[in-house]
Amino acid sequence: MSFANLESLLRCFKNAGVRSVFAKLLAENDNSKQQIYLGNSFEVLGQLPFTAIKEESGGRRHNFKAAINLQWIDSSGNLERASGAQLILYPDYPEVRLSGFLRGCSLAPSSDMQPVPPGKRQHFNGSDGRVLFFGVSDSGAVVAWLAVASSSVANEFASHQKTGGYQQSGVFWQIPMMVGHSNRDALIAEIRKIHRAGWHEGKRLNSAGELIAYAANNGGGYTLEALLGVKPNSLSSPDFLGYEIKAYSKSRVTLMTPEPDMGIYGELGTEAFLRRYGRVVKDDALYFTGSHKVNVLCSTSKQILKIAGYDSKSGKISDVSGGVMLYDAQGRLSAGWSFSGLISHWGRKHASAAYIPYDKNGLVPPSYFYKNPIYIGEGTAFEFYLKALHDGKVIYDPGTKLSHAATQHSQVKARNQFRVAFKDLVGLYRTFDSVALI
Repeated sequence: MSFANLESLLRCFKNAGVRSVFAKLLAENDNSKQQIYLGNSFEVLGQLPFTAIKEESGGRRHNFKAAINLQWIDSSGNLERASGAQLILYPDYPEVRLSGFLRGCSLAPSSDMQPVPPGKRQHFNGSDGRVLFFGVSDSGAVVAWLAVASSSVANEFASHQKTGGYQQSGVFWQIPMMVGHSNRDALIAEIRKIHRAGWHEGKRLNSAGELIAYAANNGGGYTLEALLGVKPNSLSSPDFLGYEIKAYSKSRVTLMTPEPDMGIYGELGTEAFLRRYGRVVKDDALYFTGSHKVNVLCSTSKQILKIAGYDSKSGKISDVSGGVMLYDAQGRLSAGWSFSGLISHWGRKHASAAYIPYDKNGLVPPSYFYKNPIYIGEGTAFEFYLKALHDGKVIYDPGTKLSHAATQHSQVKARNQFRVAFKDLVGLYRTFDSVALI
């Protein structure tokens, strides 16, 4: 049984916990044999949640794979998981495809996803009228439903799409959960309220969603997230309506803080790394700091950052087992971040992001004022990040510390930051707009 209209589909999605909806126009080569094409970059990783990415280097074509929790829904709201669903990332094109989306699932539209014999093809790889809807839930599930060609939902979607009713993002069209209310508009409206309300005392939400005071000086981001109702985000997924929320007060912005998974740091841990490479700054503490640019020796750490397995001329990954590597003065790998780990961090957080500037007063505890204008970046891909890193615009700027190093009660504080100057954020997104709040 199908849905009567698009509104009834969205209502069913909402009842299933969906918070954002995307749609893809399918072509004849989007089928169970040839897989579903999801774009010629890794942009889709910021739109559909996935598990950890792993590299596959043993086959004819090296690639990355990531399982997704894909669940097909019917018009009664029943859900069933496709056990074999996964995203396959081909870095040599690059492109991403969805495979295994029918496996083990009786609700899946198997008959409408079969290959079309060459002699019966009619659309020459253009849209064949089918529309595949994806709903993303807060739990990380991807709820799917297929509107067949000429159905009422497919026709309604096509009418809105052709008249400019939907915003395009990669191969997807963003479908507002409410007619006339896009996620972008809702985000801007909420931040405008916060701006107009003036100064806000430091606060944060605990894991139970309870509002508590926060007196430390690094509360600009926590306070803004609390005002937006964002709980601490252990899933590493976008914070609010599909947008990553980044409050900033300085000229450099922290993009992500992934822990190294290679080299001495990855193999022996943070403390062993610091005892070998840390320097005493004051008291009984070891620090590892310094601004590290690719292919430039850092004067502070005496180490050099390189990208292994990346072709800077084509902008593509040439070796899926490579990554971002930090080498010491003897040429040993002191720390490294695998491509698979970095792609996971970047893809989960950065498809769309809102950058909100703020001021902090000198009170104890401090208060924060979120300023006008804000900036919204939309449409990114891991390839953009690698290019910016290679060009020296993204830097590795660690602040890792071992306190009480000479005692039995030493304490490790890991802070592996990749940062960028605010003026260079524009190169990380397809669009980067200033939005007035007044």
